[in-house]
Amino acid sequence: MDHGSTRGRPDDDVDQVAPQPEDLSDLVVAAAAESPDKLALVEADGRSVTWAELEDEVARLAHGLSEAGVVAGYRVVLALENTIEFVTTYLAVLRVHAVAVPVNPRSTPGELTRMLADSGSRLVVAGPAALDVVRRAVTDLAAARAAGDAGEDLPPELLARAAEPRVVVVGSEPGPGEWAFSALRADATPVEVPRVRDRERLAVLLYTSGTSGHPRAAMLSHRALLANIDQVGAVRPPMMHGDDVVLGVLPLFHVYGLNAVLGSALRHRAKLVLVREYDPETILDVVDDEACSVLPVAPPVFRHWRDEEALAERLGPVRLILSGSAPLDPVSVARFSAATGLVVHQGYGLTEAAPVVTSTLCVAGPGDPGEPAAPTPGSVGSVLPGIEVRLVDESGRAPEPGDPGEIQVRGANVFSGYWPDGSDGPDAEGWFSTGDVGLLDPRGELFLVDRVKELVIVSGFNVYPSEVEDVVREVAAVREAAVIGVGDDETGEAVLAFVVAPGAERDEVVAEVREHCAERLARFKVPSRVEVVDSLPVTVTGKVRKGTLRAQERRRTVELLS
Repeated sequence: MDHGSTRGRPDDDVDQVAPQPEDLSDLVVAAAAESPDKLALVEADGRSVTWAELEDEVARLAHGLSEAGVVAGYRVVLALENTIEFVTTYLAVLRVHAVAVPVNPRSTPGELTRMLADSGSRLVVAGPAALDVVRRAVTDLAAARAAGDAGEDLPPELLARAAEPRVVVVGSEPGPGEWAFSALRADATPVEVPRVRDRERLAVLLYTSGTSGHPRAAMLSHRALLANIDQVGAVRPPMMHGDDVVLGVLPLFHVYGLNAVLGSALRHRAKLVLVREYDPETILDVVDDEACSVLPVAPPVFRHWRDEEALAERLGPVRLILSGSAPLDPVSVARFSAATGLVVHQGYGLTEAAPVVTSTLCVAGPGDPGEPAAPTPGSVGSVLPGIEVRLVDESGRAPEPGDPGEIQVRGANVFSGYWPDGSDGPDAEGWFSTGDVGLLDPRGELFLVDRVKELVIVSGFNVYPSEVEDVVREVAAVREAAVIGVGDDETGEAVLAFVVAPGAERDEVVAEVREHCAERLARFKVPSRVEVVDSLPVTVTGKVRKGTLRAQERRRTVELLS
């Protein structure tokens, strides 16, 4: 049974830039030997390093980590912004066969305490933006371990894994018991690391937000990271090459920034421009100042830029714009392309796939196979070389042609399961069930429908929130929309729409949304309630945190009943 499988093109034409690297830090060794004086990293505020300087920094840090007692398998938390120190520390951790745990430097103390305990990390490298929170999290974890009980947030199985992490301070003075980053990198003596030829070694733990509950850490091996970098590198025309200047505004603690951007830049020896803060106006200045040619960005940027004057001129150096990590608003993108003449190429990916699965650059044209066809509107493209995608229904069989199904992915880029025991990973045949619902057309283009867990069932009928959201956004006053399911005594579940409508009268917006939905949707799909809000909770890459919305609604329900 083929389940409607589509297979990527053979990857015989992957352009190798280094002979079979064992981890990402090997790419730096090769680049330093062959292009020592070429710029590798540039920070938007002025600092830069060449490939030779980058290799020297990684070697120093690897030696420092080894001297500090970090050995193979130890987990090291990186609570850093997009800086040279993030890159050098990440690569040094991999070089000593330890495991990197990148986290949002603006995590709350509670979030960070849980991740420290869950990962059992023994070292935390913290920059100025995260230092106060890191110190509080480490203190709270120590108190919980001493008491032997931390309540609901730290269940016994997490507390049992917890270690006593040492803090390494970047850019500030270390406190009592802490280490200075400058001391960690002081010795230039190369570290002797055994060359263990095992790409299945765990390289990175990345916490995924999920739709509800606590984040889980996806276990990404060296094999998965390197495989996806090669799969992206096999796309034609290329997403990145050695002459490119790549914008590094996507956070490096997120898989998109970590592997699709940083990993690919290392592979192709492109210059990566690191930007610490996401600000639409600042990004345009950086693109102009640094002559950025490749812009990997998140969807919100297109909404933020849509009213910018002289946008085409300010994006003059750009040859390619890549978007991923969240669905694109087609109206904003259409306006952007009309104003700039730039095509936005989008794709589909997930942390568990390291991350890129499809790209609109992979839609095969009728002529030259190296030239992509124009993707169908709404498509997230076709699979990358070396990756397979198929759809399955609730029973695990192929859906009827034209029907949606859950997306399953198979390839060397797929993760090893969730920490700590590899649970819920790929099945015996290598297929991973993503939890996303999609459609595949005859050309192999993938169209995202929704998340399986976000499906709303009203009187036995399936409602995909994304369909309702698209209709709600058609209302002129609505800027953003998010739809969730809520309990209902008569229908089991009902549809609740949250809308952002700046400057509009609340009652008028509610009436317009209801009226428009009644005209465009079946009755059971029409929102039973419309809530006008100032903003929607979103992740750093623009995904709406629907788990947060559901939690808010549960609290509201409890308050009404109490």
